[in-house]
Formats: sequence, structure tokens, C-alpha cells
Amino acid sequence: MFRKFKKTMIALLIVLVMIPLGVYLYMQQPQFGKNPAEKRLERILKSSHYKDGAFHNQHLTPDLAEGVTYFDILKLYIPKVENKEPGKLLPSVKTDLKHIASDKPVVVWFGHSSYFMHLDGKNILVDPVFSGRASPVSFFGANYNGSNVYSINDFPDIDLLIITHDHYDHLDYETVKNLQPKVKRVITSLGVGSHLAHWGYDETQITELDWWEKTALDSTFDVTAAPARHFSGRGLKRMQTFWSSFILKTPHHNIYVGGDSGYDTHFKEIGEKYGPFDLAILECGQYNDYWKYIHLMPEETAQAAVELRAKLLLPVHWGKFTLALHPWNESIQRVTKKAKELNQPITTP
Repeated sequence: MFRKFKKTMIALLIVLVMIPLGVYLYMQQPQFGKNPAEKRLERILKSSHYKDGAFHNQHLTPDLAEGVTYFDILKLYIPKVENKEPGKLLPSVKTDLKHIASDKPVVVWFGHSSYFMHLDGKNILVDPVFSGRASPVSFFGANYNGSNVYSINDFPDIDLLIITHDHYDHLDYETVKNLQPKVKRVITSLGVGSHLAHWGYDETQITELDWWEKTALDSTFDVTAAPARHFSGRGLKRMQTFWSSFILKTPHHNIYVGGDSGYDTHFKEIGEKYGPFDLAILECGQYNDYWKYIHLMPEETAQAAVELRAKLLLPVHWGKFTLALHPWNESIQRVTKKAKELNQPITTP
């Protein structure tokens, strides 16, 4: 009896050792990136937004709303959500990105938070995800049918690649790896460059900004990082890289790139400091009352545009992936309605 018990305990011990070892080895795959170290970490430690081993928002930002547990979220997934994904092929217009002749700003939205801008002669690409999924694994997070009609070969040389933060639906390993030969410069949030360098980007290509830091693309084009209310992480340890919104300032245009953010006072602060904006590109989708602090509700998206003093609002973060539990097109319907109530000009597909 004792011998049988001993064998059982040894087998259990082996299993307990092998599971974390297997997880560790799996997490060494390149798509999970690499957390900041050495000189990059030394700079992070000097940031006023990095304390006690992690980055922090301007105000207390719990992952879940008060009184909500992860068990409550699991229960949300039990009932079937009607119209959770499109019931048919999504229509699209494929623009020839290599031959844009317009002198006016051009924005091409690829669904979710990926978009291309031709602005004052510069080609700018934001948070591109063209691998077909918003996930580090092939069996989860697939894009909607018809929402992924562009490939890397469709792009001209990219003067500026902006990565707002390191979540998989904004920083896609396969996409940015294949884009690297076309990219002249990357501007991203503090610490995110560690992933890019790990994937083969030259450090001279990468500029990382803390909130309120500014850098020049050239003598006429400035980029400033600004606050957002969110979080970060591609592996088991979160908050090791930062998340930001960005302000693009040229002699003729002022553009706000929102990234991911819950509602907070920073929209009004940014509007007062840097507004008005010709265009504000703000997230609208993948929300829920249970995680209301880290994503905007659609009505808050419209309100944030007003506080930013945006002449025009473009709602993104919808139309490509299902990462929450609302109907796939509910967000754009709600934000459009609220924008009309607030007299906020809005543009949608």
C-alpha cells in the first residue's frame, strides 16, 4: 500500500513540475515578445508613472468594476449572444495605398484599431494586425470574414509606425515582423520597443515615449505621447510596458490617436492642452460594464471626442474581431446616436 502511495505521489509531483515547465517553455515562443531589461528597464525605472514594479494609470483603475469577480465574467459567456458576429461577408473598398495622390489627409481603416494615414506627404500606420487573428495562437480571435483584405505587399514604405501598446489586437508579431523592411521609424509607448527589438527591429528605428514626451519626425512633424487609461502585457507578468495615446501635429493638421482607454479626466486635459483636433480616432467596442474602467462605453466615446474638442470623430476598435459579448455592430449604433445628441461630427464606414 505504501509503495503504491509513493508511486502516486511521485507521479503527481512530476505532473506539478511539468505543467509550469511546459507553460514556461511555451511562453518562450517569439510571439510573446520580451519584457524590458538593462538600459530600457533603467529608463523605465525613472518614469514617474512606474512604481512598485509596474506602470500605473493617472487614477485608480481596477481590472473589474466594483463587486465583480472573474466567476461573474465566466457566467456572462453562458447565454448565447445574438448577432455576436456578422452573418455575412463584410464589404470593403480596397485602396491602392502605394499611389495616393491626394493633397488632403487620407485615412484608410482596416477594422478594429488598425489604420493607415497619408498625412502631409507621410505614410503612417497604426497598430496593424493582418495575421488574421488578435491572439498569440491560431485557434482563437479570428477576424470576421471579409475584414482582412490587405496584405503586407499592399503597403508602401512606412514613414512612421505607431504602436499604442502591446496587447495582441494592437501589436501583432507576424504583421510587424514582416513589415520591418518597409518601416523607417517606430514611435511607441515606453518599454514596448523591447518586443520590437526582440523581433529584429534595429534600436535606431525605435523611439519610446513616456506620457507628455515629444519627438520630431522631421522639422515640420511632431508626435507627443499622452495618457490613456488601460493596461498592458503579453505574458504572465502585466504592466511592464506602457500604454499611450498620441498627438500628431503638422503645420496643417492636428490628429489624436486614441489607442485603448477607459473614460477619465485625461481627455479634457488633452483637449485643453493640445486641441482642437481635426480628427480624433477613439476606441468604440469590446466594452462591458464589468470592465468599464479600461474600455470606453460607446456613449463615453462621443463624450471624449467633445472633451478633446474634435472637429471629427472616427470610432474604431470594432468591425473585425469579437473580444467582448455585445452584438458586433452595437457599438457603432450607440456611438452614432450619442454623437448626434452631442452635436459631435462623426464619420463611419
